[in-house]
Amino acid sequence: MSPPEAPPMPLDTASGLPLYRQIVVILTNRMNAGTLRPGDPVPGEAAVSAEFGVSRITARRALNELAAMGRVVRERGRGTRVLPFERPPAAMTASLDGLLENVGHMGRTTTVKVLDFSYLPATAEVAEVLELQEGSTVQRAVRVRALGGAPMSYLVTVVPEDIGHRIEGKDLSQIPLLLLLEEAGVPVAAATQTISATIADAEVARALSVTAGSPLIEVNRLVRDTAGRPVEMIRVLYRPEMYRFEISMRRVTAEAGRTWQSDAPDRLRSL
Repeated sequence: MSPPEAPPMPLDTASGLPLYRQIVVILTNRMNAGTLRPGDPVPGEAAVSAEFGVSRITARRALNELAAMGRVVRERGRGTRVLPFERPPAAMTASLDGLLENVGHMGRTTTVKVLDFSYLPATAEVAEVLELQEGSTVQRAVRVRALGGAPMSYLVTVVPEDIGHRIEGKDLSQIPLLLLLEEAGVPVAAATQTISATIADAEVARALSVTAGSPLIEVNRLVRDTAGRPVEMIRVLYRPEMYRFEISMRRVTAEAGRTWQSDAPDRLRSL
């Protein structure tokens, strides 16, 4: 007697992430973990359909997506096989304690394309963060930063109008905005930053050469001057295979017992 068939692997139908994208993520994770190695056959449309309980159309879209990403090759009569994974560009590391210096290093080792530069009324969210009146004029810039020729990050920066006028005419594709602010006499003193996860919408996906719904790392930073005034807010969306957050720690004895303590300032590593 043959063993009973395994039930389909459940997908999250309530997440809002298309089913084919969920399958792409699962199969990509298997490749990254070495469960599927270069040259190995990938389950065909029928097998993917059965494993995940989806239609053949959804299974086909997932496999085609993997092929478009360069992770697999699909050949008539030979099926689908895993391709060798291309190594990302050499690691680039920066620490938060040397914020301005790190930004300068980033500017020298990457290239930037400016997608938009304009003045517009501040939304309620922007006004709250920059401590402005809603509708106040702000300067907004949208850029894409590339590392080794590959799009790495999608950056949206917003500064108050008077700050923006100080850097008018400057080339944002050559000099990081934070350095331009310093050069314009803005006394940058502090910053707060949060790191989380999100997915790419259609606009960001096109800019980063990924598919809509792809996972991204989201970094939000608010920069203040010596008087505590917000002078820049920035939102950066990173392709996760080219960026990671790294902390060096050492084991120490504290009042509460043995614990971990940061051995060096938090580090941001862009791969």
